Amino acid sequence: MTTVSDFVIQRMKDWGVTRVFGFPGDGAGAFDGALGKAEREGAGLQYIRPTHEEICGLMATAHAKFTGEVGVCIATSSPGAFHLLNGLYDAQMDNQPVVAIVGQQGLNALGTFTMQESNLERVFADVAVYVQTIVSPQQAQAVVDTAFRTARVRLGPAVIVIPHDVQDMKMAEPAAANWESRSSAVAPSTTIVPPEADIRAAAAVINAGSKVTFLVGHGATGATDEVLEAARLAGAGIITALRGKQVVSSDVPHHSQQLGLLGSLPSLHQINDCDTLVLLGTNYPYGQFLPKTGQARAVQVDLKPEQMGLRYPTEVNLWGDVRATLQAIIPHLEPKTDLAWQQNVADEMVAWESEMEAQAMHSYSDGANPRRVIHEINKRLPPRAIVTADAGTTADWYGHHIRLREGMLGDLSGRLATMMAAMPYAVAAKFAYPERTVVCTIGDGAFQMLGMNELITVKKYLSEWSNPQLIIVVIHNDDLSQVSWEMRTEDGNPVWRTAQDVESVDYAGWAELLGFNAVRVKTDDEIEAAVDAAFAHRGVTLIDAYCSRNVPPLPAHITAEFAKNTALALLKGDPLALGVVRDSAEALVTEGIERVKDKLNLGGDKGE
Repeated sequence: MTTVSDFVIQRMKDWGVTRVFGFPGDGAGAFDGALGKAEREGAGLQYIRPTHEEICGLMATAHAKFTGEVGVCIATSSPGAFHLLNGLYDAQMDNQPVVAIVGQQGLNALGTFTMQESNLERVFADVAVYVQTIVSPQQAQAVVDTAFRTARVRLGPAVIVIPHDVQDMKMAEPAAANWESRSSAVAPSTTIVPPEADIRAAAAVINAGSKVTFLVGHGATGATDEVLEAARLAGAGIITALRGKQVVSSDVPHHSQQLGLLGSLPSLHQINDCDTLVLLGTNYPYGQFLPKTGQARAVQVDLKPEQMGLRYPTEVNLWGDVRATLQAIIPHLEPKTDLAWQQNVADEMVAWESEMEAQAMHSYSDGANPRRVIHEINKRLPPRAIVTADAGTTADWYGHHIRLREGMLGDLSGRLATMMAAMPYAVAAKFAYPERTVVCTIGDGAFQMLGMNELITVKKYLSEWSNPQLIIVVIHNDDLSQVSWEMRTEDGNPVWRTAQDVESVDYAGWAELLGFNAVRVKTDDEIEAAVDAAFAHRGVTLIDAYCSRNVPPLPAHITAEFAKNTALALLKGDPLALGVVRDSAEALVTEGIERVKDKLNLGGDKGE
């Protein structure tokens, strides 16, 4: 007998799903049993079970980000379903297609306050682009197909709720009857191209500009060649959003990396001086770093129409796929003969890279320099490596020091910026690309959340990866350091150590307990050897990097508000004031006197 669960599993395969991330429970018991039967029968659907449902949701989102496929996560009723929410919000806020399948108590129990029965449709209504409970076998086909189709087209998570008794009902094909829908497992095309008149209007704006900047996001993935060709013709400088690093190789000289607190000075100068801004597949959220109103004409290309013209008053909004839309625009672009603007970006990047290296090479008195750790990791990344970063200062160091070359991938939780996502992202990347080297960079606060647990998942599945090289870099500074700096710079408050201190743990010892290679780094002099050892080891290595907690994640340009709030925090009795003053001053000295003048807006017209 084919049950509803059997049908849903086969239908997932029809949609191209080969891997799911799940955690079992009695609310999904019949569905879990069908998954086990499919595995025994060699159905070709891999079931990955990490240590927590939240990890399942984040892994599904990471799978979607790294592969372009629909990510799938599975959990039981109420508690398991609730645990998925953080991962699903990550998918929602970073525009990723994910389908969650969750169990529910039996149909007759709905609304009766029974054990683990809750209104899951209401729970998921905010996060999901589509949520529906399957109440009969005849409905199953339409619900599954609509969930996958909607997730793909609307770029967000969809949720299928299956009550326990429905899971084991005999499957029935929908008939040509009223109230029954017969659907297809066929994805609609998302290769959308705007009308020709709009294409010409966008090209005219770009052609009219003499200082054109492209701001490129993750939504331009797959359009690298088109982005580079359009930039060549327009004489444009290129900035990538943090999640767009992988779209444009760091080897492109006029690619100035990121913008804002995690970005570069050349990117800030581009934005301050450009007369034309082209936003490609990005919902860059920091409007304070975009051009002044009226300074630049702007064009935006995106598949999410509700997110266009939202951060900056754009003149032309093109609802379309970035690759296909650029292919339509390129024939209308007039090649620029004066490339001084583009060349200036390239020249500034040479100086910036020297500055980043100087920052990385500076030594501090109370631990290793975390910048140096990531800088040395970057120098040794092999071809096609994948790098994940966590929310917190590892995201700063990822933006400042990681340079993704052609063929490399990198990602993190973007708009949600949830902590500890780096570990499930890294493990999901290993499942998607088992032949590649994966590097996870994570802070100790995030690692203590659920990151440490995921070393257990790695131990469980390590033998399945053709290349078992996975490097986990824990920035061990006993502090929730990003929040500490945000307290100072955003609110003018001293660090509250009761909340901010992280209990020191022997992370290397934990890795060794599980049978993995581990290296402890306590001084800058030990960093290179540790990183060399990690990349030489064909297996899992955890680098436990004991770092200074006072290294400031300095923005490319210190604003007056940043400086004023930090001073207020110190005056209010910041318990780490001495180290903060010393290390911030040393960082500024390292950057050089001209950069200090620029930060204080004393020399030149680049200031804010």
